[in-house]
Amino acid sequence: MTDATLFQLGYGLETGAQEEDTTPGPAPTVEPPAASPRDLFDATRDDHFIRRDGTVFAGTHLIIEVVGGHGLDDEPRIQQAFRDCVDACGATLLHIHTHKFSPQGISGVAVLAESHISVHTWPEIGYGAFDVFMCGDARPWMAVDVLACAFGTKDVRVKELRRGEGVVSEAGIAA
Repeated sequence: MTDATLFQLGYGLETGAQEEDTTPGPAPTVEPPAASPRDLFDATRDDHFIRRDGTVFAGTHLIIEVVGGHGLDDEPRIQQAFRDCVDACGATLLHIHTHKFSPQGISGVAVLAESHISVHTWPEIGYGAFDVFMCGDARPWMAVDVLACAFGTKDVRVKELRRGEGVVSEAGIAA
């Protein structure tokens, strides 16, 4: 393979990514997790679950649609919008990766200590599909105004999901 081919495959990039082990072997034995004797509403737990309105859930996942936006084909603008969202939400940025398509469109992800922000854009129609998923003390709703401002639109549509809601109680762990 040529160096250019390896680069396109992502080899030799300093990304911190690891190659997946594809060597066949015996199926791993998976033991169910032991129930924790500690109360999940204990404020001293360091598990980054969110405790709100009497429920425990892994994180808040916002499905954000930017409609009538501008600059959705501008890779540096997308990356800056990710950084601005991270700052506004009080999150911790680990890595940003974006890809510009030809003739237009961008896909990207900002990997966060609290989870991620991702995007797929269709600039020819002014549309950007963003996901903002954060756990712990991060404030994902702060990203909505940041994205509206970054892409010059007031038409931003949001749906909220509480990821993992009910999973803790279904596991039989004290809630």
